[in-house]
Amino acid sequence: MMKVYLSGEIHTDWREQITQGAEGLDVTFSSPVTDHGASDDCGVAILGAEPNKYWHDHKGAMVNAIRTRKGIEDADVVVVRFGDKYKQWNAAFDAGYAAALGKSIIVLNPPEHQHALKEVHAAALAVAEEPQQVVEILRYVLTGKLPG
Repeated sequence: MMKVYLSGEIHTDWREQITQGAEGLDVTFSSPVTDHGASDDCGVAILGAEPNKYWHDHKGAMVNAIRTRKGIEDADVVVVRFGDKYKQWNAAFDAGYAAALGKSIIVLNPPEHQHALKEVHAAALAVAEEPQQVVEILRYVLTGKLPG
């Protein structure tokens, strides 16, 4: 079974498109918490309130990093999505961490981000523009079959 970690942008349904498209393949998916509020507040909800926003965010980032590192370490493939509207600095970190671990990386981003992400692309084994292309890569890797 192939394990795939879906990292990055949380404001669109790209994860659902990939998981639905990959139905029937021998693959399991994991991801960060995609509920933005829960992700931001997990540290203070578990470890206690912080009056300073910096420390509030810091606690959340550290708790989320435990989940992220585990997901990336356990994955065979890491898909990193950079969306149109929002800057996903955490996705760049995830790509770098996955690369340092020697993981296979697929970057998913719109064409207008090609230049800005050239260093991230250099660490990837594939750069896709649509979730369906990620599905087709996974299908090919697992079955050797081309689309259509």
